Amino acid sequence: MQSIKDKINSAQLPKHVAIIMDGNGRWAKSRGEERTFGHKNAIKAVRDVVNACNEIHIPYLTLYTFSSENWKRPNEEVNTLMSLISETLLLEAEEIFSKGLRLHVIGDIEKLPELVREQMQQLVNITKDNTRGNLILALSYGSQSEILNAVKEISSKVKSGELNEDEITEEVFENHLYTKDLPPVDLLIRTSGEVRISNFLLWQIAYAELQFLDILWPDFGKENFFQCVYDFQNKERRFGKTSEQLDENI
Repeated sequence: MQSIKDKINSAQLPKHVAIIMDGNGRWAKSRGEERTFGHKNAIKAVRDVVNACNEIHIPYLTLYTFSSENWKRPNEEVNTLMSLISETLLLEAEEIFSKGLRLHVIGDIEKLPELVREQMQQLVNITKDNTRGNLILALSYGSQSEILNAVKEISSKVKSGELNEDEITEEVFENHLYTKDLPPVDLLIRTSGEVRISNFLLWQIAYAELQFLDILWPDFGKENFFQCVYDFQNKERRFGKTSEQLDENI
């Protein structure tokens, strides 16, 4: 049976894919288990997606790993997630490096446990010269806070005279976001059937194609990802123009 991967046009790949990995808790409950069981079984889906990106050469993948709102969850679940992140970083470090991936972390990482911060920073440093792809983990991340912090930083520069008000452009603003070194998102995928953005990359997804899938994250695999990319390629991205203008290359 032909894989959907074989139908993908390598000349029309999204440059940056972002994923809201949702549904771990419901996946676990449907099996009579605690929510933490779902988080532990979500790692395979992460590996599959990272490998899928590597196979078809998508250069940027951002995973919504832990949101700023997730701190409000029960302590036991938060502690399990932090331990799981720590364990996964240790277990996957060699694999990430051997694939030639560069690791980036975005978010308010000062709120993370010291051990997790140290492990992440070590892996970021080890992979900084890798050039075969970029894996971005959004940890303790909230887009509204990111935007607000950017506004505060720019306001401070205007107040100090470092920046003039008429010099504030979209590019200047973007340079004050966590994602200043990353391209905008082309494709946003959310699993679990929920149709919302959940405070994720609000500025960066301005022209992204949005796909909401009725599948729980631990069940998401390579073929699902390849299908998303294939569907993306069958959409017309106009960026405010008409179809006729695109046809005429205006």
